[in-house]
Amino acid sequence: MGEFIGHSRILNNLNLRISSGEISHAHIIVGEDGIGKSPLAIITAKNILGLRNNRESVDIINYRLKKASFGVDEAREIINEINKKPYEGDKKIIIIHDGNKLTVQAQNALLKTIEEPPKGVYIILLCESLELILDTIKSRCEIHKLTPLSNEEVNLYLKNIGISEYKEEEVSAAISYAEGIPGKAEAFLKDSSLKNLRDILIDLLYKIVKGDISNLLEFEDKFSSYKEKKEEILNILSSFVRDIMVFKEINNEKGIINKDKINDIKQLAIEMSYKKLTKIIDKIGECRYNLLKNSNFLLTVRVMLIGFMEVK
Repeated sequence: MGEFIGHSRILNNLNLRISSGEISHAHIIVGEDGIGKSPLAIITAKNILGLRNNRESVDIINYRLKKASFGVDEAREIINEINKKPYEGDKKIIIIHDGNKLTVQAQNALLKTIEEPPKGVYIILLCESLELILDTIKSRCEIHKLTPLSNEEVNLYLKNIGISEYKEEEVSAAISYAEGIPGKAEAFLKDSSLKNLRDILIDLLYKIVKGDISNLLEFEDKFSSYKEKKEEILNILSSFVRDIMVFKEINNEKGIINKDKINDIKQLAIEMSYKKLTKIIDKIGECRYNLLKNSNFLLTVRVMLIGFMEVK
């Protein structure tokens, strides 16, 4: 594992508690996907075990989702592992990834073990949101909320993972797009499907400009392969529209997020009115709201596209 970037206050506090022997036996690390929950958990686990030189240990046990959610069977498997003695020393760390995917029944099954684990066992639960975590679980854990990194920290993270092959405007766009989430910046640069999606969305905006209604619904088929990136679809589309509006307002590149698409932004700014852009933002907002209510993805996208057809 390379240098860990960000969240220094939380990491320093954890290390202080570890060195003083006052570290809690149960923790929840909460934050958006890609913000650094897993690396922080691994570093904390290694510090609890007193590992040096980045050495691995069989006494750090990672539980990851193998299906849609963690059920009672998975909870029992975790409890069984917790009750086994450590292999290398007198301590063991259990890291549960995607903790917000634990069913209510699974959380209830884990409750007593989280409250009173065997001596030397530490449990770290990782989740994107606390909303689906039972209050009874939260009350028995020390909670660490990870907040977005600064642009400087995200830039340092990207340099640490190696970005020399990318153009300056691509890196700048990745940092702006990430909004403080280093994993999002990395995906922006390295995920080819994300690059293709951005091209598709730029093409969509041109089709809206031209009033090319006959081809607009073809994008429904194009989006069907991006079901797992529905947030990215809306976020990227919103960022393009936002850039177009900003460029129309100030007529220069300052403040533009998608600097690698600046030529498209300039052209679309000429051809699209504020009224049209505002209505597109409204349709995106309606789509986001409906998806949060677990509406069917393709049906919701179709409604959004039809809404774009009506934009004048």
